[in-house]
Amino acid sequence: MKDIAKDLGVSVITVSKVLRDHPDIGEETRERVLARVKELDYRPNLAARSLVTGRTYLVGLVVPDLLHPFFAEIAKSLSDVLRKSGYYLIVSSSDEEPELEEQEINQLLARRLDLLIIASCRSTVDLFFRIEKQKTPYVLIDRSLPGLTANFVGVDDEAVGRLATRHLIDIGCKKIAHIRGPETSPGIHRMEGYKRALSQGGLQVLDDYIITERKGDVDTRQRGAEAMHQLLNLKPKPDGVFCFNDPLAMGAMNYALDQGLRIPDDLAVIGCGNLHYDDSLRVPLSSIDQHSRRIGEEAARIALAILNSKKPPKPETIVLQPELIMRGSTQRAGKQRSAKVRART
Repeated sequence: MKDIAKDLGVSVITVSKVLRDHPDIGEETRERVLARVKELDYRPNLAARSLVTGRTYLVGLVVPDLLHPFFAEIAKSLSDVLRKSGYYLIVSSSDEEPELEEQEINQLLARRLDLLIIASCRSTVDLFFRIEKQKTPYVLIDRSLPGLTANFVGVDDEAVGRLATRHLIDIGCKKIAHIRGPETSPGIHRMEGYKRALSQGGLQVLDDYIITERKGDVDTRQRGAEAMHQLLNLKPKPDGVFCFNDPLAMGAMNYALDQGLRIPDDLAVIGCGNLHYDDSLRVPLSSIDQHSRRIGEEAARIALAILNSKKPPKPETIVLQPELIMRGSTQRAGKQRSAKVRART
């Protein structure tokens, strides 16, 4: 940087600001500096920069499954926003295991990341108190934790369950099953919404019609098929199934089709996530849109607000309202025709 500054007759601070894309620098100066940087194939020493600034310009993201499209969309939107402000994302997976999640978080903390964004599979808050003790800010996404005052971005999961189940009732389903998620806030609240919608619709809640998946976001297609196998052995069989997420719904729906059932005539299926698999499915899947890209964008906005503040801002809670996206898996003749329906409170 000193060599570049000397060559161009500018200060080292000016070169530094150009490399950080600081708005204070004029366009002519910026172009001269960047041209010289390119000629020299210069790469800033990030470790030295970190020692000077006290920042690594790295943000960690911990999610249950790196291959899950919902978390992949969140990661992409997070990265897009953070990159514009000079921060970069490191992504890690917990495999929906609390012990592995703690190991991954400890590894990220050891690297002195500036902030963590976590979709936690934990049911206790002790780990987060330790993160706070180390003075590393964090943002929770998708899963909230009772008893923890923290920044959070997610969807109204109780409304997800109500919206999906009401839709199945509206198209004439009478025996509605639920392939539910694990004991995290989305799994718990979506099931509450399912039960509430059944009660409001005058339908009975039957325990046999609820299949619990301990890992709702890992190996989901196979788990969805296994859950549907259980449901189709019930007497009477369900005529509608609300699945915790889209991959579970895909596995469940494919198994039902392989058994000769007609979807949606014999069995209507709805998932959650709106993960845009229309072209790869035998029957396009109805789903509840969680607005995954917006979750990432809002989490990035909160993260940058924290990183740019001299003192920690008051924690924010952003709860997005879900939206029904109706496709072939629930599109029964003469029934509800609109493609999009927002949650009703």
